[in-house]
Formats: sequence, structure tokens, C-alpha cells
Amino acid sequence: MKSEDTPFVGGPLDGRVLPVLLGMTGHPPKVYRVPVPDAAGGPPTVLVYRRIPAAQGKPLSLHPGWKYEFDPEGDKGGRLKWPWSKPETTPDAAPHTDPDATPRGKPDDADE
Repeated sequence: MKSEDTPFVGGPLDGRVLPVLLGMTGHPPKVYRVPVPDAAGGPPTVLVYRRIPAAQGKPLSLHPGWKYEFDPEGDKGGRLKWPWSKPETTPDAAPHTDPDATPRGKPDDADE
């Protein structure tokens, strides 16, 4: 497998350059997660880094490479966004229901 030395910016890994495995397309993964063990023996903390271009390249030139930037928000927004996916809902949000609304598919008295 091929790897590429990739710099990390921000967070605990700031300034480090680590070898990152490349995917089938020759690019490193979009999100890089680093598990950090807890000193007290609890669940590990996961640091999240997102891939960004290393520098602005000139038009029609070779890609300048990639670097990872620390994402303090974590896994928010890292989900695949398919057109048929349902939006995330919160458990305390109830759907809005209007008692005077006509159910779908049933005729209303005003329709006749």
C-alpha cells in the first residue's frame, strides 16, 4: 500500500507530519480519526482531522498535496449526504400536527 507524508495543523498533532495510507484514487481519506487512550482507563477520546488542500495551486498545474486540519467539533457533519437519506431528528422534536388539516388522500368538504 502507498502512503504519503501528510502535515497536521491545529490540535494536539499540530506541526507533526505522519505517513497516511492512500486510497484507491491516490488520495488520503477525507476524515482522519485518532483515538487517544484515557489515563483513567475510560473510553478513548477521538481527535478528528479533516483533509484540506495544502496550498492554492496555479491553474492547470499539479495538485499541491493535502494537509489535515483539526476539527474541534468532532464527528458533526461527517455523515454521507445521499439525496434519499432522512434528515437527523432530535428525540424531543415532535412533528407539527394541525387538528383542522385534512389527511392526505382524503377529500375535504370544500373540495366538492
